[in-house]
Amino acid sequence: MRAAGDPDRPLARFWREFCRGRLAVAGLVATVLLVAAAVLAPVIAPQDPYDLAEIDFLDGELPPMSTGGAGQTYWLGTDAQGRDMLSAILYGLRASFAVAFSASALALAAGTTLGLVAAYAGGRLDAAIMRLAEIQMSFPAILLALMLLAIFGRGIDKTIIALALVQWAFYARTVRGAAIAERTKEYVLACRLLQLPRWRILVLHLLPNVLPPLLVIASVQLASAITLEATLSFLGLGLPLTEPSLGLLIANGFDHILSGQGWISVYPGLALLFVIVSVNLLADRLREMSNPRLKR
Repeated sequence: MRAAGDPDRPLARFWREFCRGRLAVAGLVATVLLVAAAVLAPVIAPQDPYDLAEIDFLDGELPPMSTGGAGQTYWLGTDAQGRDMLSAILYGLRASFAVAFSASALALAAGTTLGLVAAYAGGRLDAAIMRLAEIQMSFPAILLALMLLAIFGRGIDKTIIALALVQWAFYARTVRGAAIAERTKEYVLACRLLQLPRWRILVLHLLPNVLPPLLVIASVQLASAITLEATLSFLGLGLPLTEPSLGLLIANGFDHILSGQGWISVYPGLALLFVIVSVNLLADRLREMSNPRLKR
């Protein structure tokens, strides 16, 4: 029996292989720090930017490193309403991550279930699910999200549902392709001969063997969900004003760029760029590890 610290364990081998990509490690560290900052936003933010009792409207449009009327320092300046931009970005990260993680989890659950069912059942059910996925994927993701939000309306729950409906097809196709390769193997045939329940074969035997490609597509789609949510909020169709995300913060400062208050839009934009780059570095490394052709 292997000891607990045995370096030949699969998890240890995976981590050792992952750490060979220095950019991926940097992306992982940055992603963890960003998620931690979003979760701890109410604790580490200098102010609650959406509590009127903490906002001084006389401090509106102060440049970075300015001192407000009450003596507080605004490291990244303030917006037109006098909100501290650093605090607004931390709270915006919180909203963006909440929507992206929730939508990705919902799409992951729906797409994985449909992909496993399609691969195992085959026949007309498989064809129907795949044709539906192909029809959906033929439309640009942002266009489909805009259409869904035009029907659902504006709101954080509606945005999550719309993004999940946009992304489920990617998970379904990935899981189906991996599950079809496993469906004809001996362990699945043995389970069928033993007349095990279908749900047990799908959950306990097929699902663990399709997790590697599923992990890769989940990391890629997380970055896509963050981008889509920011785009929708920038266009005024995503999150409401009471739940502002990074996209909405960029939109709020867009009209002030030409008047010289560029920090109102630039800093949230840089934060969004940093988030997307960090998650994509992590996703690219996972994709390289899952595909030997991409390994250097």
